[in-house]
Amino acid sequence: MTVIDDPVVDLEARAQRLAALDPASALKRLEGLATTDVAALLAKLPPARANLILAAMDAAWRERVLAAAPAGTDWRDSQRYAEGTVGRLLEDPPATFRSGTKVAAAIEALRSVVRERLVTYLWVVDGEQHLIGVVAFRDLLYADRDATLDDVMIRNPFHLRPDMQMVEAMREVVTRHFPVYPVCDERGFLVGQVRGHVLFEQQAFEISAQAGAMVGVEKEERLATPLLRAFRFRNPWLLINLLTVFISAAVVGVFEASIQQIVVLAMFLPVLSGVTGNLGCQALAVMLRGMTLGELRAHKVAAIVGKEGLLGLLNGAVTGALAGTAMFVLEMRDGNPAALTLGLVTLVAMAGSCGVAGVAGSLVPVLLRRFGADPATASSIFLTSLTDATSMGSFLLLATWLVL
Repeated sequence: MTVIDDPVVDLEARAQRLAALDPASALKRLEGLATTDVAALLAKLPPARANLILAAMDAAWRERVLAAAPAGTDWRDSQRYAEGTVGRLLEDPPATFRSGTKVAAAIEALRSVVRERLVTYLWVVDGEQHLIGVVAFRDLLYADRDATLDDVMIRNPFHLRPDMQMVEAMREVVTRHFPVYPVCDERGFLVGQVRGHVLFEQQAFEISAQAGAMVGVEKEERLATPLLRAFRFRNPWLLINLLTVFISAAVVGVFEASIQQIVVLAMFLPVLSGVTGNLGCQALAVMLRGMTLGELRAHKVAAIVGKEGLLGLLNGAVTGALAGTAMFVLEMRDGNPAALTLGLVTLVAMAGSCGVAGVAGSLVPVLLRRFGADPATASSIFLTSLTDATSMGSFLLLATWLVL
């Protein structure tokens, strides 16, 4: 069995390398270490990362590590809460005192605590562990020793709930900027505390993972993820993307004869595909941002989808007019009597496809969430395939119908 004999500095370095791995790779790195060493390493990680690794352990191993957790960690409680909630970030509050405690008694009790834990606030609870007040550590030092904590505390302090989603918690704390927040359940019982910087670090990670999720990169994948595991993360989504691309290619294949007769159609296909794909991604980005910030609850989905569809139609009309003019000029130069018709076909196809792209971009994440999936997960893959098939199909269909 491997034992960590290195100094604290080496432990910090090991923890940093561990934090850079996905949970499966981290578990392989921890195999063979003594349980106390595993617990010591995990205690150095951000709480959300440590809890993610603990959740990936088998039950027996996890129970041994939980039993060896250093003072101040709250893994056993935090494992009861879902990933992405405040509860996953809990730590034990180091300074909890009953109502009526004398200031002198609190100071004396904290002498040993501050040697091991950072104390920012004292939480004051009643006999049933309801949070009733908070005392800043610095205020305690200037208080009358004979006074009670009730005399110097701030009553009914702001608190978070352990089942709060990170987005909701960030909206609550963004204007407060406290270094530490108490966490209470729906009955007001103090269940732990969470540090402000931990909240912001976890939210930054969630935001950074969203862009990768849109194109099929798993949130667990990190820069240090081993090659084969990264391959297993990404390859399934690429295979799905390949299938959807084949669908778009099949749409073009149906009109192969039309493309052979009017070669200029092939030149304009990537133009329509690129514009509609980009417009759909714009709608997708706005919808995902609204869902992340919780703005969607204040609006009707149908109204948002209608707005994005109309916005796509307007943008498509402008870009379609420019693309249609280019089509007309090219075909007039070549003496094609159907030049005006092809220009109008380009305009109509571009406007209509962009309208569809706006609707699809706003609907795809909503539908993914309704089916229980992460709204960002590979949404760009589905969206791009849909916009490609729609734009190229409508363009070739109109050209075939009106020109040939």
